[in-house]
Amino acid sequence: YSNNGGACVEAAAEWRTSSYSDNGGQCVEVATNASHTIPVRDSKNPTGPHLRLTPTAFTTFVTSVQREEFGAA
Repeated sequence: YSNNGGACVEAAAEWRTSSYSDNGGQCVEVATNASHTIPVRDSKNPTGPHLRLTPTAFTTFVTSVQREEFGAA
């Protein structure tokens, strides 16, 4: 919680990969302690940008991955 006084506390994200990941380098990581959105990032670039998805968008993303709807990189 933050007010207009400027004293904010920022908690570090707790990133994790799927238990199905095979260390092949083609993984995304998901932060599990965010509220209202689900941060997703490339495991090869942990300091790079990340996406913040709504729960509905995240479910759609995961379903699309499971259906192999994305082409190979």
